Amino acid sequence: MSDLKKRALQYHSEPTPGKICIALTKPAETVDDLSLAYSPGVAEPVREIAADPDNAYKYTSKGNTVAVITNGTAILGLGNLGPLASKPVMEGKALLFKRFANIDSFDIEVTHKTPAEFINTVASIADSFGGINLEDIKAPECFEIERELIKRCNVPVFHDDQHGTAIVTAAGMLNALEIQGKRLEEATIVCLGAGAAAVACMELLIKCGAQRERIYMLDRQGVIHTRRDDLNEFKERFANNTDKRTLEDVMDGADVFVGVSGANLLSQHALKLMAPNPVVFACSNPDPEIKPELARAVRDDLIMATGRSDYPNQVNNVLCFPFIFRGALDVRATAINDEMKIAAVEAIRSLAKEPVPQEVLVASNLTSLEFGRNYIIPKPMDARLLERVSNAVSEAAIKSGVAKIGF
Repeated sequence: MSDLKKRALQYHSEPTPGKICIALTKPAETVDDLSLAYSPGVAEPVREIAADPDNAYKYTSKGNTVAVITNGTAILGLGNLGPLASKPVMEGKALLFKRFANIDSFDIEVTHKTPAEFINTVASIADSFGGINLEDIKAPECFEIERELIKRCNVPVFHDDQHGTAIVTAAGMLNALEIQGKRLEEATIVCLGAGAAAVACMELLIKCGAQRERIYMLDRQGVIHTRRDDLNEFKERFANNTDKRTLEDVMDGADVFVGVSGANLLSQHALKLMAPNPVVFACSNPDPEIKPELARAVRDDLIMATGRSDYPNQVNNVLCFPFIFRGALDVRATAINDEMKIAAVEAIRSLAKEPVPQEVLVASNLTSLEFGRNYIIPKPMDARLLERVSNAVSEAAIKSGVAKIGF
C-alpha cells in the first residue's frame, strides 16, 4: 500500500468515519429547552412558516445550507462508480463549504434510472435548502439536469463542475493574456475536451469577450466541425466551419490551449506549433495534458496552469464555489446568473494583482509571490476571497434582480 493511500484511508476513517457531522446551535440541557426545541414550542415557528414561507429563513437553518447532490456518474477522474462511491467526494465538498465560507452542507447521493427521476428527486427536496450544488454528473445529462432544475427550483442551482471550473479558468485566462500582451477578443483558442467543464469554460469565455468562431473544440473524434453528423446540441454550438481535423492542425498558430480531457494528450511537438507567448491551461487531474516541465522544455515563453497544487497557477474550484454560494445565500438569490458569475471572475482576477499577505505565503510555503507568469490566480488559502468574491456576487445578484433581500 502506498503512503498516500494509507494516509488517505486513515484520514477518512479515524478517529470518526467521514468528514462532516451535525452540531447543535441551541441549548438542549433541560426539560424547558426540549419543550422549546420540540413539542410544544416547535409548533410556533411551524405556524409562522405556514403563514409565510420566507419565515423559514428566520426560524430554521435553511438560509445557510447547501445540498451537494450527485448520481456518481462522473466521480473526479474515476468515472461512473455509482452514488455510494461518490459519498467521500460529496463529504469533501461539504468540508470545503464549511471551511471556506461557513456554509452548512449536506451530501445527498441519488440512485435513479433516468435523468428525469434524478430531476424529480432533487426538485422535490430543494426547498429544504438555501441552494443546490450539483456535482460529478456526466455529460451530456448534466446539462439537461441543471437546466430543468433551474426552471423548477426556487433556490439557486449551480453545477460546479461546469461553472466553478469556468469561473476560475476565465479569471486566470484573462490575467494570463494580459501578462502575455494579448486580448481575449483576438485570441485563437483550442479546447481539448467537450464535456461539461469544456462547454461551460468556452461559453463563459465568450461572455467575457472571446469570439466563438475563433474557438476550436475537440472530442475523441477530433475537431468539432460543421460537417459532422454525430454532435449533440451542446457540441453543435462549437461546430467550426473549418477543414482542420486534428489537434496539431488547430494548435498551429493558436494563442490559448485549454485541456479538460485526459493525461498526456498534448505533445511537445503540438505545443511548439502555438503562436508566440502562448497560454496553456492543462487542467486534467491528477495528471495534466502535458507536464509543466515538459512544456517549459520546449516553450520558455508560455504561461501555464494546471489543476494540481504542486505546480504554480492551480485552477482550483475552491477559489469560487464557496463564495458564489455565500454571496447568493446572503441576499437570498433565486438563481446564480451570468452577471454573478462574471462578477466572481472579476473579483478573483483582481485579487491576484494585489500584494500577497504573509499568512498566505506561509500557508503556500513560499517567501514571495507577485502578479506574473507564476501567479495569475490567488491561492486557495487567501482569506480575502471570502469577502471579495461573495460581496461581488451579492451586489451582482441585487443589480440583476434575482436577490430577495438587500445586501
